[in-house]
Amino acid sequence: MLKAVLFDLDGVITDTAKFHFLAWRDLGAELGVTVDEAFNEELKGVSRIDSLERILVFGGLADKYSTAEKEALCTKKNDHYLELIQEMTPADILPGILPLLEELREAGLKAIVTSASKNAPGILELLQVKDYFDGIVDPASVAAGKPAPDIFLAGAELAGAKPAECIGVEDAASGVEAIKAAHIPAIAIGDAEVLAQADRVLADTSDLSLAVLRDTWEKATANG
Repeated sequence: MLKAVLFDLDGVITDTAKFHFLAWRDLGAELGVTVDEAFNEELKGVSRIDSLERILVFGGLADKYSTAEKEALCTKKNDHYLELIQEMTPADILPGILPLLEELREAGLKAIVTSASKNAPGILELLQVKDYFDGIVDPASVAAGKPAPDIFLAGAELAGAKPAECIGVEDAASGVEAIKAAHIPAIAIGDAEVLAQADRVLADTSDLSLAVLRDTWEKATANG
């Protein structure tokens, strides 16, 4: 029986990608690296430190900074990002998500946030949806980030469910890979070609519903 839904945050509940892009672009400019929208696609679903490492490699600066300096750069980027997202309101919730959260609550299914973002609790507060979630996995508490399965396994545990009793919702290929590595059925939002590893790909969050989640989970577990 399906017991829990594990949600990524960026690109699923809300779209903070634009704020991340602006913050990385500005930091890149300070470092002399041009972070354009095309390169930014490679940073989606990737942790903060891994994103910085990719930018440094891209700019030929891989060996220029110490671990402490890299941590300082990550903090600087995040502080700027936090300033930018203070403008967020419930109007920034993606289409279909609020009705879905209400359906899950009525059906007694657990909703867990499994995001690489350390800012998830604050963002959910700004969106005024934090009460709909039964837990938020602290990304700092898992050994390895996506595409490793750790955060989704932790999400299942937080929900008090087995991985096979959960379904994950993602918008990034690394996230889908992580869900599947955890032996959890996956629904992806976005490009069907990029996200082909998912059990079902939807073009938009407005296509999400409890019926779609259950149907996808049942078919995936029947085949599994």
